[in-house]
Amino acid sequence: MNVLGIDTCCMAATAAVITDDRLAAQVVQNNKKTHSQKIMPMIDFMLREAEMTVGDIDCFAAAAGPGSFTGVRIGIATIKALAHAAGKPCAAVSTLHALAYNVADFGGIICPILDARRGQVYNALFKGGSLERITDDRALSAEELCDELEQMDESVIFVGDGLPVFAEMINKRLGRRAVFARRSQRMNLAASVAEIGYDMLLLGDVCGYSELKPRYLRLSQAEREKAERQNSKEGGENAK
Repeated sequence: MNVLGIDTCCMAATAAVITDDRLAAQVVQNNKKTHSQKIMPMIDFMLREAEMTVGDIDCFAAAAGPGSFTGVRIGIATIKALAHAAGKPCAAVSTLHALAYNVADFGGIICPILDARRGQVYNALFKGGSLERITDDRALSAEELCDELEQMDESVIFVGDGLPVFAEMINKRLGRRAVFARRSQRMNLAASVAEIGYDMLLLGDVCGYSELKPRYLRLSQAEREKAERQNSKEGGENAK
């Protein structure tokens, strides 16, 4: 079986194909966040170099969020289009699960963090080795996350684009228990998305292209501002 995975939820745009016995190809572009312009040419280049076509793919896996709202939408739309054209199923992979997969063999707690702005992170905790979930995907403040990790005894490895933003706080709060993944491991990689998608395909945990949905975890900034304006308006009317 061949699984194509992509991730456009974070700073890097990346695509990969895995087969039953190997990683056939992977491309990563981590320069400018122009995913809508780059991801389809990257996929086309990758398939040509791997001497494959879209018709050779048995399942299309997308990092479905959380992450950049625009990036999540680009990835979902791309995979839906490819799966529709090929008549093959889709797999919706957690961005945080895929990041944890990059350092799956770490002998402690794996802590992917994505910068969610306003002092918050998108996060989930996993046990190293088994990648068993300790928590669901969630959005919480970086301070709350550090409070939680301070109560645990194990070393914690951090991955994700939130690391540079919160590294100073993490070092201050956790000290030597905090481990920062290498640059090549802390970023989103489509090979991890494809690997997880492959396992989901074996388990039958896949869906049709029309059922593939983004996983945002919280409202977008525009939606939050709209809700705030509505609440303010209602508050003013109630005060009359």
